Amino acid sequence: MKFQNIVVDKKEGMATLTINRPPLNVIDSDTLVELNTALEQLAKDDEVKVLLLRGSGNKAFSAGVEVKDHIGEKMPKMMKEFGRVFHLLRGLGKPSIAVVNGVALGGGCELVAGCDMAIASEKAQLGQPEIKLGGLAPAAAPLFPRIMGEKKAFELLVMGENVSAREAERIGLVNKVVPEEELDQTAEEFARKFLGKSSLSVRLVRDALYDCAETPSLEASLEKGVEHGIKSWQTEDGQEGLQSYLDKRKPEWKNR
Repeated sequence: MKFQNIVVDKKEGMATLTINRPPLNVIDSDTLVELNTALEQLAKDDEVKVLLLRGSGNKAFSAGVEVKDHIGEKMPKMMKEFGRVFHLLRGLGKPSIAVVNGVALGGGCELVAGCDMAIASEKAQLGQPEIKLGGLAPAAAPLFPRIMGEKKAFELLVMGENVSAREAERIGLVNKVVPEEELDQTAEEFARKFLGKSSLSVRLVRDALYDCAETPSLEASLEKGVEHGIKSWQTEDGQEGLQSYLDKRKPEWKNR
């Protein structure tokens, strides 16, 4: 599929997916289809170890989903396609990092929440203004309480006010805030930290983290943690990592 609204670049194990609808990178239904297609392809690409998700330019990561696509018969289809994005991000099998190079509002802010990590420019603003138009941010509703707790999630969703990049960092929506001129370099440095690790181990630990976090009972979550731990250490890479430590040498990952 030839993309019209996004750009996918790959280099040295990193993929950068750019929403390319300047100046505000508003996401319409066609863009959602392209995003989902690209995420499906990247999940199957073993050469890609980490995904960077960003918007073109420096004004906006994304100002959200096209308002016109929320009206009438378009809305249910768009909403389902939008929901698929988050299932695909969670099932990607490799880390995803949002590079917040400007405002991230509405669906754009939800994409930030849907990624595993986020690095933001200190000039960034994030928020869910849907309530001001009389509606709900469908991905933020389940994601925000898990990220920042119910009270702060309530504030952002029901009051609909933007927060600064620094406040987003404080509440856990963003991992790190840097000067605008350092954003791309910092994001790539974060991405490169995954390249020297076993891709299989990263995937297993990532899966375990979300599985345990989404298990309501602490007792059941602890049991799952043990099960995931046994699974990870029984892999060839798990054993190789332990042996390389004992041998005082660098591990040779086989991703199995």
